[in-house]
Amino acid sequence: MEKEQQKSEKLVSIIVPAYKQEKTIKQDLENILNTMLQTRWDFEIIVVVDGVLDKTYDIAKSLENKKLKAFCYERNRGKGYAIRYGMARASGDYVSFIDAGMDINPNGISMLLEHMEWYGADIIVGSKKHPASKVKYPIVRRVYSWGYHTLVWLLFGLHVKDTQTGLKVFKREVLVKVLPRLVIKEFAFDIELLAVASHLGFHNIYEAPVYVNIDFSESSFSAFFFLDRHIRNMLLDTAAVFYRLNFLKYYDDKSDRKWVYDKELDMRVNTGELRGE
Repeated sequence: MEKEQQKSEKLVSIIVPAYKQEKTIKQDLENILNTMLQTRWDFEIIVVVDGVLDKTYDIAKSLENKKLKAFCYERNRGKGYAIRYGMARASGDYVSFIDAGMDINPNGISMLLEHMEWYGADIIVGSKKHPASKVKYPIVRRVYSWGYHTLVWLLFGLHVKDTQTGLKVFKREVLVKVLPRLVIKEFAFDIELLAVASHLGFHNIYEAPVYVNIDFSESSFSAFFFLDRHIRNMLLDTAAVFYRLNFLKYYDDKSDRKWVYDKELDMRVNTGELRGE
């Protein structure tokens, strides 16, 4: 008889940012919920709908239960803001986020969590470059990804090969320290979060395998990357993080009066709040 998994005493918060996902959000959330129910982890799912533009929020709200809560705000603010909004409402000892749309297999969440325990990590990054990853990914995006992450290594010295895959896990104490300092709400949110965490001494950042299946053709991503607005903004935001980090010293404790306070992004401290403790 197969030995039953030992249940973890830690609570995991899973943030799901969603933007115009009315066609897939029901299946996405049911997939994450059913997948996590098969694991040893106690969890909560926090869906954040980034702007009321279709029926995504209505559908997510209809699925609410003890394990799943849905939030939204009127105006589209960007993926980074949505993730921070969810993190501010998270009660977990570990806090994860995974993109809606299920390009990334949600089985990867428990894989990253096990890596957190194995390594005693501060952060685990889902990585397409991990040797155990299974990836279906257009060649043009592979080339762009290699170039961008080379740039990230040169600028910030982050020893991870993939910073942009939409699945990561953080210790709660990392986010409590890092989130109030962040500026970017859209294009280079992942880089800012990782770079600032490393700058503040959270160096135990490791990669874990993911299963990624991007369902679009080569033609959907222009080889003329410098003409792509998203990529230009990514590069500009990345440069801005480097400037704030190394020249303005914006992320240092002594600059706390410069940090922009948003009460909607103020992280809750009580980890037992949603567990009735």
